[in-house]
Amino acid sequence: MSSTSRDIREHLLASNPKFRQLAHQHSIYDAEIEQLSSATFLNIEHFAQEAELKKLRLRVKDEMEQIIVATRGHQLS
Repeated sequence: MSSTSRDIREHLLASNPKFRQLAHQHSIYDAEIEQLSSATFLNIEHFAQEAELKKLRLRVKDEMEQIIVATRGHQLS
């Protein structure tokens, strides 16, 4: 039986502390990026901070995806 990424994600959120921590960190980065991008005036520091947050969020997302792929591979074995 093949699970969708969404099913695997929900399972990992419930059972994997590392995945849950990564998802929480991703949400924090999302909120910080949203807060910065909603500012009426962005200076150079804000642009740099936003770019850095986006890089960090992407790293977290990539790590979450690696866990999903590994879990999917383990289920197929």
